[in-house]
Amino acid sequence: MECEMPLVNSNPEEMKEIFESVKTIAILGLSSDESKASNMVARYLQNAGYKIVPVYPKEEEILGEKVYRSLEEIPFEVDMVNIFRKPNAFDAIADACIKRGDIKVFWGQLGLVNNAAAQKAKDAGMKVVQNYCSKLEHMALMA
Repeated sequence: MECEMPLVNSNPEEMKEIFESVKTIAILGLSSDESKASNMVARYLQNAGYKIVPVYPKEEEILGEKVYRSLEEIPFEVDMVNIFRKPNAFDAIADACIKRGDIKVFWGQLGLVNNAAAQKAKDAGMKVVQNYCSKLEHMALMA
């Protein structure tokens, strides 16, 4: 698989604004395995004071939070999606975010880029971050 360079992206100043404004983060692809990056990042964000919402096809509870099977199932407002899924899933995720209408930030984790989906999310009014780790950026910008 060929890696894309992120053409649609936020800068550090916008990322800091994101961390200051969001409260609820849906973690798409959150694993219950504590050795996985998604679990470490979610645990960090949870400890930093954010409400995390696990979205994962298996499990009933991760990190003490109810697990939802899809973004569409979450019955309350979500500010940001933090995506730990393959880039080819980003198009459907962008569509789900747009359909919900409450997602303000579309964040693809380190190594994950899909410029077409990112542009679609940006055109719908979301801030977009690709190829950055939310944990590392939070640690650097909010210290």
